[in-house]
Amino acid sequence: MTKAEKEHYSKLHDIGCIVCLRLGHGYVEPTIHHTRFDAGMGMKSDWTKAIGLCPMHHQHGGYGVAFHAGPKEFEKNFGTEEELLDAVLHCLRNR
Repeated sequence: MTKAEKEHYSKLHDIGCIVCLRLGHGYVEPTIHHTRFDAGMGMKSDWTKAIGLCPMHHQHGGYGVAFHAGPKEFEKNFGTEEELLDAVLHCLRNR
């Protein structure tokens, strides 16, 4: 991992879960989710397009809550990966 990647992931950690933040839950410690909206089948996007999601919204929340339990339902409930990335980038610009 490069220094730039480490710094970026540290900033994502400081923001917290972007879904929880948008829902008004405040800071919840995130895990890193590598978006896939502009990558090939089964591939992840560049590290600069990663977002922070808490364990519930990333993998453990079940269908409709966790991205990996059902991406289409997750996106219907919380926004697309691209929309969430835009929200993360907005937070980073305003820090």
